[in-house]
Amino acid sequence: MSLRHLLTALAALTLTTASVQAQTTAQNGGRLRAFLAQKQATAAEAALPAGVQRIADVPYGSDPRQRMDVYVPTGLAASAVRAPVIFMVHGGGWRHGDKAMGRVVQEKVARWVPLGFVLISVNYRLLPETPVAEQERDVQAALMAAQQRAPQWGADSGRFILMGHSAGAHLVALLNARAPQALREGAWPWLGTVSLDSAMMNVPARMRAPHLPLYDDAFGTDPAYWVALSPFHQWATGAPPMQMVCSTQRADDPCQQSDAMARHVRTRGGRAEVLPQDLGHGEINAQLGLESDYTRAVETFMASLDGVVARLLGR
Repeated sequence: MSLRHLLTALAALTLTTASVQAQTTAQNGGRLRAFLAQKQATAAEAALPAGVQRIADVPYGSDPRQRMDVYVPTGLAASAVRAPVIFMVHGGGWRHGDKAMGRVVQEKVARWVPLGFVLISVNYRLLPETPVAEQERDVQAALMAAQQRAPQWGADSGRFILMGHSAGAHLVALLNARAPQALREGAWPWLGTVSLDSAMMNVPARMRAPHLPLYDDAFGTDPAYWVALSPFHQWATGAPPMQMVCSTQRADDPCQQSDAMARHVRTRGGRAEVLPQDLGHGEINAQLGLESDYTRAVETFMASLDGVVARLLGR
């Protein structure tokens, strides 16, 4: 074999070896990621409080993101008492997030499910594939599916409280504002809504002011689209009561939008209240459910919506 042929053969062997190593590394990395995901899922299930059962990935549509997790007190389905439902929608800038994240469910499940509530945590399709308008439709579809199935979980179809954080807070506020339309489309009436730190109650006002780039991704440049996705502009007579929790630490001042929204609702005969908190954006989500004045203030609003809810909360 000539020297040139020998060098060519060695080069080919080197490339083949590198390719095999790269494939092996990728396969090992994939197995590692799958293993870690499995461990995280197992850990999440193991962290459930005693007496709480999780029914995972209940479908409300054909897309893999159209799923919800249902947390129920053990043995509730056999009880003659139908449980109120907290219907939770995660945040993540309309682009990220998941129903199973600890800060979305951990403290809320630990606080309220042992008291006799059912908590449902919802996923929805995300940007860039799914625009915000369709995300709100996903949330409504999930709500309607949950209301229809509530009796099989021992829950009361007529005693839902909507709750959402960040982008999820915007989505539940928008759905709440358009409640009469949702009822015409088949939803059951719900008791009220808790919006956890949304800065998008008035979408046109936010978009015309200096704002984060993520809002451009979500709401674009069309003022008509802003109005269509603005809880302030979409609020209709007959919408359920709403509590807006807002961070006083944020530079974009979500409390200003919440205050304006509350005034707007009240002048039209509705009920809305604002709960400012000296907490960061993420803390408002993660700390709800811990024993605190903050949690008790949210529970005071929840208790005001319904006698059964008040009794379970000891009010």
